[in-house]
Amino acid sequence: MRIRLESAKRIGRKIGLNEDKGYAVAIFLALIIVSATVIGYYVVLRPQAEPYNTIYLLDANKKAVDYPETLVANQNSTFNVYVTIENHMATSASYFVQVKIVNNLPATFPVDAQPSQVIDMGTINNDGKPVQQTATVTQNTPGSYSVVFELYRNNGDGALVFTQNYCVLNIQVTN
Repeated sequence: MRIRLESAKRIGRKIGLNEDKGYAVAIFLALIIVSATVIGYYVVLRPQAEPYNTIYLLDANKKAVDYPETLVANQNSTFNVYVTIENHMATSASYFVQVKIVNNLPATFPVDAQPSQVIDMGTINNDGKPVQQTATVTQNTPGSYSVVFELYRNNGDGALVFTQNYCVLNIQVTN
């Protein structure tokens, strides 16, 4: 370390700088070199963002705050949420959301259960604009449940492929 410091001081003296100015100039030059390298990388290579699609839920007020947590069986056992999908893939595609209600949330997805409903989100353009539909969920049996919203994409031949995207709402149903 001491050898490098002495080398920097010698270079600074050769170009006519005292110690304080020499450090400032060296740091300034290093910042210029690093900035040029980073800018050059993005200008020349133009890395593209990884394509993705996403699902998220909004409450009745179209906000991500007031999700239902407790329902009363046969009285207040239904709730609505807005299911929102965004497509940032290379092409437009048809999307479906499977809603599954399970007692015990498994560690892996997709959940191995029959969907209580399937929401056809339609063909979504790959412009990233969100598409929204309302999902109505009803559960009348008392207990603790996980409501799972799994996003599926039609791969073009009619088969649905799980996108690895899902949302989970935990609810409690009481008497």
